[in-house]
Amino acid sequence: MEPRKRPEYVLEVLADPTCVKDIVRGILHTIFFHRYFPPMRPSSLEVLDLTLPVVADPELETLIETRVGQLVRQLSSTSSSTGGSRGELDVRFYEKRRRKASGLGGWLTGTGKSDDEVCWEVWKLKITLTNPRTETGKTTCLRRHSLIDS
Repeated sequence: MEPRKRPEYVLEVLADPTCVKDIVRGILHTIFFHRYFPPMRPSSLEVLDLTLPVVADPELETLIETRVGQLVRQLSSTSSSTGGSRGELDVRFYEKRRRKASGLGGWLTGTGKSDDEVCWEVWKLKITLTNPRTETGKTTCLRRHSLIDS
């Protein structure tokens, strides 16, 4: 029997440099909200007139802030006056699976069982910064990326 292929979700994000941090934070919190298993008290975050769920966990919040900060620094260091800077952020979920002993040799040497980390889901965020100078430029940019109907 062939092992099941893990799902991989790709989200392409087009953002203005002034709001990219909030947009990426909102997306990451939404992903983690739906994958966070311990009991929690939900919170919310307002991003671009949308209310998004947030996991109110200090350790997770610190991790998200750190990764988003690194991404924003990378994007701003490579951006030009016309925008177009790109970056990618992957979120991978792992589970530990017990590896079974391989014959009598593993039992004798004590190396028969160990844990393997197996990835069961991947989210890829592909972020593109845009910096249109006019309303027409913003509309053209949105159409080009299929965010609105023409």
